[in-house]
Amino acid sequence: MESFIRANIRAMAGYTPGEQPRDDAFIKLNTNENPYPPSPRVFEAVRAVLTGDRLRKYPDPAGTEFRRAAGRILGVDPDAILIGNGSDDILTIVTRAFVPEGGLVVSPTPSYLLYRTLAEIQGARFQTVPFTPDWQLPSPWPIRGAHLTFLPNPNSPSGTAVDLPALERFADQLEGPLVLDEAYVDFAEDNGLSLVGRKNVVVTRSFSKSYALAGVRFGFAVADPATVRQLLKVKDSYNCDVLSLTAATAAIEDQDYLGQTRARILATRRRMTDALAALGFVVCASQANFVWCRHLHWDLKAIYAELKKRRILVRYMVYDSHGDGLRISVGSDGEVDRLLEELAGILRDVRE
Repeated sequence: MESFIRANIRAMAGYTPGEQPRDDAFIKLNTNENPYPPSPRVFEAVRAVLTGDRLRKYPDPAGTEFRRAAGRILGVDPDAILIGNGSDDILTIVTRAFVPEGGLVVSPTPSYLLYRTLAEIQGARFQTVPFTPDWQLPSPWPIRGAHLTFLPNPNSPSGTAVDLPALERFADQLEGPLVLDEAYVDFAEDNGLSLVGRKNVVVTRSFSKSYALAGVRFGFAVADPATVRQLLKVKDSYNCDVLSLTAATAAIEDQDYLGQTRARILATRRRMTDALAALGFVVCASQANFVWCRHLHWDLKAIYAELKKRRILVRYMVYDSHGDGLRISVGSDGEVDRLLEELAGILRDVRE
């Protein structure tokens, strides 16, 4: 049976998600989940669904109630919104819609590894352009004629962001569509929604990070309505279930709760950045709910392994253009205290 699989699929390495331990004793700082629960309104809304008759019936394929709520809150036309089973589903939809077999997909590097996988599944070429040493986009952009360009903003693993004027210049340089992957944008200083009026920009968002709904799987895109009408032809008929639509609608309507949890995470991020720097790490100025830290002398892979032995998971990543580093999610204050305590002990042992 395997021999019938398309050759390009057999040749792929595939995307590897972050480790998900089954042992609840681990402190999980490797996949950028929110350390706080979703809005209380989410639990109320989901309970109402579970006690009603809605699970027996198909969900609204267009997510009309969510799109109306999101449109009102974000100040965009509800017809400009496309729902997805997580923002990864949205990235898949736009790749399928825009990129022909043998086409070209481009992204800066280091960035989200899924972009390459989506290009390879499509049978397309994938090309990267290194970020500058300060994690900005080179100008002029060296690649013309791409069928799709991905830009995660804020970026992973660095947590850095390209400001709005630079985004505008970047979009103007491209001959094809630009996907602004804003999975972490609720922790940033600015966003790219104002660019959606340009015909070549699609903005994608996730509910896994700021809204604490990683286990539900919901995301959305914002683009001009004519583009959304075409993307609707590509998405699965019922790609979002009743529970995810209900949870996402309740979550986005509670902007006060989002503001409270965001403020807590940003405060912990500042404290965490300062403490890591005091331990000798070089830490990027993050606009996400994680930090990227490097060290010129210590073996970061060994530190990652030692933290794992102590039941703390972080992400060790290595890139040709920017070396290796640890990407560490901003956890609760207690989780971050434990991380810093263990790191200090590990480094003390190394020095001795």
